[in-house]
Amino acid sequence: MKKEEKRIKTAGKTGSAKRKPAGHEDFLTDASRLASARAVEKKAEALGERIRTAREMRGLTLEDISSRTGIDVAALKQIESSEMAPPLGQLIKLGKALDMKMGYFISPGVDKPMTIVRKGQGQAIARYGKKKSEQYGYSYESLAPEKANRMMEPFIVTLLPTEAEEFSSHDGQEFIFVLEGEMKVQVGDRVEFLKPGDAVYYDSNQPHLVKSATKTKARILAVLYTGAK
Repeated sequence: MKKEEKRIKTAGKTGSAKRKPAGHEDFLTDASRLASARAVEKKAEALGERIRTAREMRGLTLEDISSRTGIDVAALKQIESSEMAPPLGQLIKLGKALDMKMGYFISPGVDKPMTIVRKGQGQAIARYGKKKSEQYGYSYESLAPEKANRMMEPFIVTLLPTEAEEFSSHDGQEFIFVLEGEMKVQVGDRVEFLKPGDAVYYDSNQPHLVKSATKTKARILAVLYTGAK
């Protein structure tokens, strides 16, 4: 996979407990594809088309989806036209609204009972281009992009230093294991700092925030359970 980057416009707002920098969400709910510019363009187009097709097949308007997800209509238009890729939190909400598993949006048409991802060959994911990635601080590798009927979404996440903070909430649960560096996690009013070997598991319907806790990057294993359709 080539390692070029494509600038992706900031996604629309979703419901959250607190908001600081506009358009920013916590890392586990904030992801779009990052590969070669050409691959990203194809993925983004396919993603927007799949969301629009699923919506139209169900006879739903953008306003219907907005009321079900909390994603504003302007952001939904950008998603369907592939002007931006939605963060994972929004994909979870879109899947619920459209009665589709989130895996359909990440890897449509794939039906493998088992999938292997070798070291360094994860499907690269990020919401922003290089400049914003440096500012907001995350990039991802999907570790199971082709597993059929999966109930969990595993990622290797790199957290870069950032001052930005914003809480988020969505259906499901999240498990995080710290591989390198130090990470700040806040769920509700509880704040913890995790180091390599530490782990945290929480209900993601609770307002939560995850970020690098220092001026150096951190790497974590993050697994999302999105719940039933």
